[in-house]
Amino acid sequence: MPITEPPVQSPLSAELQAILRCLSCGSKLESDQAAGFLCPACKRVYPNAQGIARFVDAQYYAASFGFQWHRYQKTQLDHDELRESERHFLAKTALRPEDLKGKLVLDVGCGMGRFAEVATRWGARVVGVDLSAAAEVAAKNLADRDFVAFQADVFALPFAPESFDIIYSIGVLHHTPDCEAAVKALDKYLKPGGLLVVWLYSGYNKWYRFSDFWRRYTHRMKPKTLHGILKVAVPFFYNLQQGLKRVPLVGGPAAGLVHHVFPVNRQKDPEARMLDTFDWYSPKYQSKHTYEQVFKWYEAMGMEDMRVGEISIAVRGRKPVRG
Repeated sequence: MPITEPPVQSPLSAELQAILRCLSCGSKLESDQAAGFLCPACKRVYPNAQGIARFVDAQYYAASFGFQWHRYQKTQLDHDELRESERHFLAKTALRPEDLKGKLVLDVGCGMGRFAEVATRWGARVVGVDLSAAAEVAAKNLADRDFVAFQADVFALPFAPESFDIIYSIGVLHHTPDCEAAVKALDKYLKPGGLLVVWLYSGYNKWYRFSDFWRRYTHRMKPKTLHGILKVAVPFFYNLQQGLKRVPLVGGPAAGLVHHVFPVNRQKDPEARMLDTFDWYSPKYQSKHTYEQVFKWYEAMGMEDMRVGEISIAVRGRKPVRG
């Protein structure tokens, strides 16, 4: 009879075994690769479906993001010729490769894995969570990386306290019902001395007031219906703006007025332009914030060594080490 070697457990898998906790009773979870995770104390099961463990029963207010990232699975992923996500990661987190190498990192609202791809490339072991089914896409996109994705809610994460060296959330928490509560909920899972980094929509620039007006109606649409409308509207308004800019004297102001009243993303790549415009109009929640607000939240958590990133609103703080 041939001798088979037991499967080698990755460092990330071993760490997950140590930090995963039951949402009902707080007990340590046991892994069943086929079924998911089981709580031996209260017998609650967290099933595996489409390759990821589910710690929520539904997508709730995040269903549009599930549609979005299944439709645009690789649009924003970096590759050899393009490092756009890396550029955004640097500007919105103030983190560098040396900050992440060898660290256990939590990516809150991982989407299809855009920023987790950067973090794992820089040597981090990353756990990604997303309320939507986008976590399925992240798991596929980063199957060859030191990465695992879960479908989970930021307000009820299945981890032991003080589990992660770094927690970041980029462009996500302003899509929750209470951004302040979402930011503060993460402090519990950060190790002393660890970094908490968030990037949120800025409340300083009022360009978005008309997109907020239209979103009162568009967020109620089924994602597929809204996407179909935007497939016509985005190229129309983008090309209208570009055409108006060529008109002497009045063209520039007229193009600006069109963009102000009917905002669409201005990226050159049509697919990226469509993706980001859908991201503006589909969410139910989309709050905007100031540095004054976010610094108060961080101060309330007792954070120190607070810094800002290059693109507003980007805040990074360190959890104090207990003496």
